[in-house]
Parts: sequence; C-alpha cells; structure tokens
Amino acid sequence: MTRRRPTLAALALAGAVFALGACGSDSGSVTGAAPAPPTAIATPERTLDVTEVEPSATSASDVESTATAVPTDDEPSADDTAAPAPTALEPTSSAAPGSGTARALLATLAVKGRAAQTGYEREEYGQAWADVDRNGCDTRNDILRRDLRSLVFKPGTRDCVVASGLLEPEPYTGARIDFLRGETTSTAVQIDHVVALADSWVSGALGWDERKRIAFGNDPLNLLAVDGPANSQKGAGDAATWLPRSSYRCTYIARQIAVKAKYELWVKPAERDAMSRILDTCPGEKAPSYGPVELPPPGLGSAAPAAPVETPKPAAGTDPRFPYCTDAKKAGYGPYVEGEDPEYGWYRDADSDGIVCE
Repeated sequence: MTRRRPTLAALALAGAVFALGACGSDSGSVTGAAPAPPTAIATPERTLDVTEVEPSATSASDVESTATAVPTDDEPSADDTAAPAPTALEPTSSAAPGSGTARALLATLAVKGRAAQTGYEREEYGQAWADVDRNGCDTRNDILRRDLRSLVFKPGTRDCVVASGLLEPEPYTGARIDFLRGETTSTAVQIDHVVALADSWVSGALGWDERKRIAFGNDPLNLLAVDGPANSQKGAGDAATWLPRSSYRCTYIARQIAVKAKYELWVKPAERDAMSRILDTCPGEKAPSYGPVELPPPGLGSAAPAAPVETPKPAAGTDPRFPYCTDAKKAGYGPYVEGEDPEYGWYRDADSDGIVCE
C-alpha cells in the first residue's frame, strides 16, 4: 500500500490544535485540561516558592501581593491608621514615681470637681511646724537649711536653727532675699505648701486621718522657702488661679503634680487645663521623684488639745504636765529654764538653748 505524505495544510492544522490545547491548560478554559504543577514565581528581588506563602495564598497573584505589600515611609501601614494616637492628657499607663515626664504623671491623676471646704482648719494638719522626722529640728528649719545658702546658725542649736542666710533666686519672684531670724524679719521668708493645705482639703484630704494630713503638711516634697508677700498673694490658689514667674512655672507645676500623685489627690478640671497649658511650653519637663507616704507615729505632731497627764510632781508648785510644749503654752504655762524649772526635763529642747516651751 502506498503511504501518503501529509500535506503542508494538514501539518499547519495539527500545529494549531496543539497550540490551542496548551493555552487551555494555563487558563482552565478547556474541559479536562490539567493545571500545571506549582512552579517558582520570579520577582525582581528573589525567587519566591509558593510553599513559603501562608496557606491562605491560593494563586500566583496572591503570593505576589504578599511579597510586595511592605509599607514605605510615605505610605502608612494598616496598623498605623487603625486608631488615632492618644491625646496628650489621655492616660496610657501608670507612671512610676519619678520615672517620666510631668505630663505623663498628670495623665494618671483623677479629675473631679471641688469638694466642700467645710471643716477645714490649719490645725487639721498638725503643728506648724512639727519635727516629724525626729532629727531634732522642726520642719521650718529643715527647709530653710535645704533652700538657703550662706547659712549662719543660732549658737548652741547643733546647726539646727537658721539665724540668717541667702535665698537667691527666690523661686516665685526671682528676687534676692537676705533672711534674718527675728520677730519682725523672719516673715520675709516663709515656707510655702506648693499644694496648699486648703486646696488638698477640697481635692481629697477631707477623708484622710490626722497622721496622713500631718505627713502632708510636713513633707519636704511639698515645701519651698519663698518670698513672704508672694506666698500671701498665692493663698490657697491652685494652678488655675495663681502661678509664679514664667521661668519657674514648669518646675512649679511638675512639683504640684508629683505631690498630688504621691498623696492620690485629684485635680479639678480648670486646674488640669491650666497645668496642661504650662506643660505645652515644656513637654519634656520631668516629674520630681518621690517615695511612699511616710506616716508619723500616732500623736507626733498633733495639734489637737490634750488634757493634762496626771503624773507625780517632783516638787510642790510645779505646773501640769502636757504631751507637748504647744499644749503647755496654749494653757498659759512656760517657758522653763534648764537647772531652774523641774518642768524643763519633761519636754525636748529642740534648739538646745536651755529653754523649752518659750
């Protein structure tokens, strides 16, 4: 049998059919065509095998989008735009004492309205000034020694009682004050409560016991030696009603915030807003460090009147014995001189001048 050679037309037809089948295997448009096995997908940087892709990737286009969807500096990622950044006063964490900025610490304080001032008296915060740290010096002299320089001490007081010194610059006014102890001169330098006692009363202290209020009234963190007239002008004002000179305001506000944080006092809305405005000018201002509240022993520093304690009298005619000199003086007794009055031995001679209850 004679074999016939395929014509050129037949060969061309067979090639076209083969090409059509090959295209169908890629697109899946031809019934029964098997898909090609997974192959490496080339990218400009490297060859990414489909087996490296998360199971959710089902096609070459999915793999490519995973490989190239990297946020750039100019285009924020979804995480960057998911939620707005917190505002400056929005609490984000509990700031550790002294570990961050004053603004961060301000954000941790509760914001409430002013409580009633009913019942407030200076005596609710104990003696002015008590020796709560029992170092032999009252709190006023402790702060004078800390804040003044060029100190001269009253003789015989073991460097306790400040006779004179220099306060420069004075925090609230920036002035220079030459301090001289005396009945008419001592008031030139006063010891100010940075958070005023009356302000603490209306922002949480009303509910404290006496020991915590005595601790607050004598806490060095809350005390500054300042100009007497400026202190009188401030009164019981908070940050919304009184501020010192502009160059000291950031330091002053940071200290107020630290005091309120230490004693868990709240801030009033207008006060919080005033503090925030000041901190806008110094966002990096650090909050002073502080430790836990240290309560004095029961009765130490108390200004509450006490009844005389009945004790054997060493000699006829001695005065009643009181827990503190302040009680004796209120009752009209004293002063007592060492070696002359038996009552002298009942009280502590803080300034070692041989006289108590003067």
